[in-house]
Amino acid sequence: MDIFLIIIAAFLMILGVVGSFLPVLPGPLTGWLGLLVLYLMPEIDVSLMTLVITLIVAILIWILDYIIPALGTKKFGGTKAGMIGTSVGLIIGLLTPIPGGFIMGAFVGAFAGELINKADSKTALKAAFGSLLGFLTSAFIKFVVAIIYLGLFISIIWDHRSIVF
Repeated sequence: MDIFLIIIAAFLMILGVVGSFLPVLPGPLTGWLGLLVLYLMPEIDVSLMTLVITLIVAILIWILDYIIPALGTKKFGGTKAGMIGTSVGLIIGLLTPIPGGFIMGAFVGAFAGELINKADSKTALKAAFGSLLGFLTSAFIKFVVAIIYLGLFISIIWDHRSIVF
């Protein structure tokens, strides 16, 4: 049973890292669920303070994930259409076999969203850049937190390796 729970926790941690780039998954919150699984295992000692602090950070990052791209888009003159285009382009870019397709998709999606919203091409390009910059900033912050959570997970497993393996 312990190995099964550790595999679930590891899966959640990896999903948390992947979720840093996917708008559908809340990366750090998903990674935090992996830490919660470890906390609920009686054989593994995870402090409640660690769990609470990581939860607070994950919730703050989740909230910022909605604010940062909007600020980037707004700062560069974009609209809600550009933000929606960024998300749609990101998903389409993820489905393409092109390396880095999600970044190109986010940019093209924001540009298309602004053009659909009747912006001229210069304004749409500027807004697409702002939207992309906001997305990348948000994704980078989520990625760093998810990697920290993964490192914490590995550290906890390593400290309890005699019990786990």
